[in-house]
Amino acid sequence: MYNIQTAALSETRFADEGQLTEVKAGYTFFWSGRSSDERREAGVGFAIRSNLFSKLASLPKRFNDRLMSTQLPLKGKRHATFISAYAPTMTHPEETKDKFYEDLESLIASVPKEDKLVILGDFNARVGADYQTWEGVIGRNKIDKSNSNDHLLLKSCAAHDLLITNTDFCIPNRNKTSWVHPRSEHCISFITSL
Repeated sequence: MYNIQTAALSETRFADEGQLTEVKAGYTFFWSGRSSDERREAGVGFAIRSNLFSKLASLPKRFNDRLMSTQLPLKGKRHATFISAYAPTMTHPEETKDKFYEDLESLIASVPKEDKLVILGDFNARVGADYQTWEGVIGRNKIDKSNSNDHLLLKSCAAHDLLITNTDFCIPNRNKTSWVHPRSEHCISFITSL
C-alpha cells in the first residue's frame, strides 16, 4: 500500500462542490465540478488523509471545475499550497485552453510568495525532450515527442519558475506516463508536480 498523504484528483465528474469522509480508507475527499444541470466532463479534487484534515489552514478552495487549491502548514508560519488541475484535452477549442491557463495564472498569482507551491494533475500535455530550450522547466529525462498542448504548459511553468518533476527523475516510462494511445502508442503524461 502506498503511503499517500495528499493526492490530486482529475476528471472526477462530480456535480457542484463538496466533501466526503471515507472512514475505513482514512481519507477525506473534496471535489469541485460543474453544476448539476450542466454536462459534467471535468472536475477536480483532493484526497487528503483524514489525520491531516485538522491541520489544513482552511478547507480546499474551488476555483472552477478544473482548478482547486488547498494549504497545509509547514514549520514556522509557512505553508505548502497544492493546486489540483485538469487541463482541457487537445480536442478542446483554443479559447478553452487559453482560458484554463489564464485561470491557472490567476490562481498561481494568488499564492503567497513565501509558500511552497506544488501543482498536481493532468495537463493533457507531452512536453517532449527540448531540454536546452526549456532548461529549468524540463528535466533531462524526456517522456516522448511533444503534442499541441505542450507550449501553454511550458510557457506557464517558465513564467513562474516551475519544474515539471516527472521529467527530472530517471524513472521507467511506465511511471512517467498515465496512458498510451492504442494505435499511435504515444504516451500521455500526468504532470505529477511542478
